[in-house]
This record gives sequence, C-alpha cells and structure tokens, in this order.
Amino acid sequence: MIEDIKKTLWASADKLRANMDPADYKHIVLGLIFLKYISDSFGSHRQQLAMRFSDAEDDFYLDDATLAMISEELEDRDYYTESNVFWVPEGARWENLQAYAKQPDIGKRIDDALVLIETENPKLKGILDKRYAKVHLPDGKLGELVDLISTIGFGDTGQNARDLLGQVYEYFIGMFASAEGKRGGQFYTPASIVRTLVEVLAPHHGQVYDPCCGSSGMFVQSEKFIEAHGGSMGDISIYGQESNPTTWRLAAMNLAIRGLDYFLGKEPADSFVRDQHPDLRADFVLANPPFNISDWWHGSLEGDPRWLYGTPPKGNANFAWLQHILHHLNPTGRAGIVLANGSMSSTTNTEGDIRRAMIEADKVEVMVALPGQLFYNVQIPVCLWFLVKEKRVRKGEVLFIDARKLGNMKTRVQKEFSDEEIARIADTVHAWRGDGQYEDVPGFCASVSLENIAEHGHVLTPGRYVGAEAVEEDDEAFAEKMQRLTETLGEQMSRGAELDELIREKLGGLGYEF
Repeated sequence: MIEDIKKTLWASADKLRANMDPADYKHIVLGLIFLKYISDSFGSHRQQLAMRFSDAEDDFYLDDATLAMISEELEDRDYYTESNVFWVPEGARWENLQAYAKQPDIGKRIDDALVLIETENPKLKGILDKRYAKVHLPDGKLGELVDLISTIGFGDTGQNARDLLGQVYEYFIGMFASAEGKRGGQFYTPASIVRTLVEVLAPHHGQVYDPCCGSSGMFVQSEKFIEAHGGSMGDISIYGQESNPTTWRLAAMNLAIRGLDYFLGKEPADSFVRDQHPDLRADFVLANPPFNISDWWHGSLEGDPRWLYGTPPKGNANFAWLQHILHHLNPTGRAGIVLANGSMSSTTNTEGDIRRAMIEADKVEVMVALPGQLFYNVQIPVCLWFLVKEKRVRKGEVLFIDARKLGNMKTRVQKEFSDEEIARIADTVHAWRGDGQYEDVPGFCASVSLENIAEHGHVLTPGRYVGAEAVEEDDEAFAEKMQRLTETLGEQMSRGAELDELIREKLGGLGYEF
C-alpha cells in the first residue's frame, strides 16, 4: 500500500519537476495531499455516522429518519470536531475539486477550498498556503496532478490514516531533501537519527522544543515514543520555530492532522534574531540545526545573554545553536542535537574556547559518533551532542559512544540504524545514567572524567576515548596454527594446479592450445 502511494507521489513530483523549483513544487504537491487527506478523513467519518444513524442498536440511531433527515444530520459539524476530524465544507470536498480538475480555473477553486477550510477550522488559520491560482504551469498540468493525487486513498479513519499520511509526508519531504540539497531550515533529518535522539532523551512529559523544526519530524517521533511507552500526548506541549515560510506551514499541517498541542510562533522567523519563544525554558530540546552556516550573524546579537560560554564566531553558527539550546532548557532539562563532526574538535576562532567552557561547566552529558551515509544528501560525518542544564548524575563525567560501525545500507547510497542498534545506543545511555548496569565496552563506549578530557585538549571525539574493540582470545599456539594454515594453503594450491591442468586439457581438445 505505502509503496504504491510513494510511486504515485514521485510521479506527481515528476509532472512538475521541469516547470518549477523543487521548493515550490514540494508545497504544491504536499498541500494537495493534505487537502486530500482531510477530505478523505471527513468522508470516512461521514460514512460511519450514516451507518450509525441507521443502526437500531447504536446510540446515534435516528428513529424513522428519512434519507433527507440523515443527510441534514450529517452536516452537523459537532459530530466531526468532537472526534478530532477537521470539518470540510461542501465546496471544499475533494470530489467537488476533482470534478473541475480539467477546468482552467482549478487553481482558484483549490485556493477557495483552502480559504473555506481555514475559516471553518481555526487551528489551520494562516498555515494553508493559498497560491494555486498563481502557479505558473502549462495548461492542464495542475488538473493532471489533482487526478493523480485522487488515486491516493486515505480511506481509513483515525490513527491508521494519520500514520499513512505521516509516512507519506516523511517519504516525500525526504525525497525533496535529496532533490533540493541541504538548504538551511529545510534540511531533513532521517527517521533513524531522530529515533535515536528521541529514545535517548525519552521526552514523555512537559515542554518539548525544536528551534529549527523543519517539517516537525522530531515532534512526530516524540509522539510515537510516548504512544509506544503507554503515555498520553496530552502530557507534552510542543514549541517549534522555523525560518522557511513553506516549511513552517508544512510543520503546522503535520502537527495539526495529528491533533497535537503545538505553538510554532506567530510567524516563520530566524531563531537567533527573532526568537519566537524568548521566555521558554523547556524540559526537552531536540534539534538538527543546519550545519556550519556562515551567514547567520546580525549586529543585534553582540552581547546577547545566550552567549554564556563565549561569543560564537560570525562565520559558523554551530556553537550559537548549542548555546541557544542550553539557554532554553529548564533546570532539569536535557537536549539532543545533531551537528557536524567538526564541532567536536574545532579550535577555529572561539569554538575551542566555547567547547572548553561548556565542558568545564559540566553541560555535556553524552557524545555519539555516527557512521557516514545516514543522510539523503550530505556525506559530511555527523555526531550527536546531549546536553544538560544541571547534571544530576555522573557529575564530572561524559559518556562517549562510537557508533560508526553500526547501521546497514538501506539503499546503494544511504545507511540507517536498525531497531536493535537504536536500542543498544539508548540502553547504554540509560544504564550509564543509573537505569541499569553500565560497563565500558572497548571500541564502543567509555565514561570519561573531565580531567581526562582536558588532557586531550577538550576534544569530544568518541574515538579518542573508547579505545580499540576487544579481540577474541585465541588459545591455539602460534606454531601449531602456522603449521595448520600452511598445510591448508598447500592443499588449496595443489588443487588449483590440478584445475589449471584440467582446463588446459579441455581447451586443447577443442583446438585451443596454450
């Protein structure tokens, strides 16, 4: 099912690829998919209601109701909103749009439908991007796209449909990340990296914040974590910020369809210059900031209170992100951040000094080195930083995990972690924190004192500390082993010579002497 939908989706993108910039056609296609989803969900709920109204055993049974009466009852919006289903006015329903797909005004009809849906659903106000009438496409292309997306069925109700849409969004945004390249706030984090962050942090309560939230992948994985561990999504509040307007809207749509409590700020904005949550002190922060961005500085940031451990260099925002995130943690808060490997060892400008100050203040809890090829479009090696506002356990120590040997190739060019590998990393951290029995494992993990780290120049590369992987003991005497291996080699060489002679004979019999 999902594989068929993926093929349909990418066919959709191909229809527009030659005519539009990837960032624009991402909006056009995903906006229509969102519209199809809420219309399908509405339609499915409507069908269920119609069956219940006609079922004498059901609490919703309408005694002696005519078809006209049932149709009128089905237009009562309360039946939908109480079940967390978006109310879709008649003029905005997908079947009506599809009926006009071949008309030249289909773009305006889509925009009008989105206006109707926003008006009826305040939670969606301002997040649906209404510019279909202005899309510069050859005649008929938008209608073809509507017809193609009509083949995607979100017929299931409730969680199944939401999960399907979630997979669709994750796949499509990932494919666009590959097509677009790494572009600031649109940078996409593969699911296995997000899951690793979430499993280590375990964000099960309170306020969860992402200062560069992209399309909300961190929040969606947090939702899945909470559900998997028997919790309630009502236990967390989501705060995000995103600078790219289109991605900001996608993030809001991604959260809205899941019924989550979220606030992504009043507008899309830069987290450094126009922080949308200045007073927020979160329980958990999850972030994948754009790596090594050089054009982030603004004069207003001079002397900013967030730079507690030193003013970040104007040519690289990595240590600005780390300090911004620490600033937004509450006293018991924890953060997980994806960054380029250079952040663990760089001494360029003030970076080495800031890292040393953060280490000495005991703000660094865990460092994880990741393997290459985890991202769709960036081969740069990356790592995970886990920070704490105030260390409660393992004071004066940092846990190092070298996960570079983990992961399996998902495609020819991309690697991903298995569930077992993610669990191994997360279980190691939880055991180290005291939720189990922790031991250093040569080549994989080591708990290291701040004094030891200082001796290494405050470099945080796990490979420096975890040592070499233990080699399995071999109690066979060297002389005996050499004798055995030499005999085996002799047998193999003799057999090889016999095969060579046999091949020579066969070819000779065919008239091919050599």
